[in-house]
Formats: sequence, structure tokens, C-alpha cells
Amino acid sequence: MTATRTAFVQAGAARADVEAAAAVADVRVPAVAEWFAYLGLGIALGILFVESQVLSWYRIQEMFRFQSFHMYGVIATAIITAAVSVRAIGMIGARTLRGDRIAIPPKDCSRHATRYWLGGSVFGLGWALLGACPGPIFTLIGAGDTVLVVPLLAAVGGTAAYGYTRNHLPH
Repeated sequence: MTATRTAFVQAGAARADVEAAAAVADVRVPAVAEWFAYLGLGIALGILFVESQVLSWYRIQEMFRFQSFHMYGVIATAIITAAVSVRAIGMIGARTLRGDRIAIPPKDCSRHATRYWLGGSVFGLGWALLGACPGPIFTLIGAGDTVLVVPLLAAVGGTAAYGYTRNHLPH
């Protein structure tokens, strides 16, 4: 039994419930050391983003007003890095930590392309209105922009609302 499962048992959750949930989801429960590795990587990326000013409200506003190339350069670099990485993953046959081959299925844009451009447009509109990307909002709050607690709560509320209504929405 892993340390994470032991923590669940000590917290009062029944061992059978945890194992049943893991079996149903067919998901490996990460070890505590892995969680610390993810936490450390997140902290390092947060520091990198703050120091490179990609989280700066002013930099984001400059981007949307076409006043500076800084953010466009960062985004272009990220796209190129991702494209090269995805291509390399396919070429070398990379595997996960569990040994499974990494397979990236192609997007089906024939019938459901609307969800991609509409979702991207709504995301971009929210990003422009807020002046902050929702991804690193915790880093922004940690950097002292406590006013962003309101959008964080709105994002959590929107996610919860989607979770409750998902079965009734067309997918």
C-alpha cells in the first residue's frame, strides 16, 4: 500500500473505498515523492514566469494592444518547443513512467471543430478581460495580486457549475 493510500486510511477513509476508486478509474496513485516533485516543478515554473514577466498584467495588456513583442515571442517559443517535442515523442517512441507508449491521437475537426475555436475564443476573451492567464493565477496571488482571488473563485464556481450540468450539455 502506498503512502498516499495510507494517508487516506489514516484520515478515516475506508481502504476498500480507495482501492475500489483506483480500480474503477484505472489510475496509478502517485507516491508522495512524486507529488513533491510536481510541487517543486510548479514552484520553479512559477518563479520563472514571475521573473520573466510573462505573468505581468502590464505585459499582457501590452500584448493585446500590440505595443510589445515580448509576450508574442514567449508564446511563439512555446509553440515551437511544443511542436518539436511532440514530433520527437512520436519519432523516438517515448514511454511514460509506467512503461506505456505515449500516443497522441489526432483531433477530429470534421464534425466538432466548433468546440475548439469557440472554446479558444472564450478563453482568449476572458484572458483579455481579466488581464491574466487563468493557468498561473495561484502564482499571481502568491506574488501579491490578491485581487485575483475573485477570478479564482469565479473559475472554481464555473468549473463546479460545468461539473453539475455536464450530463445535460451536448458534447
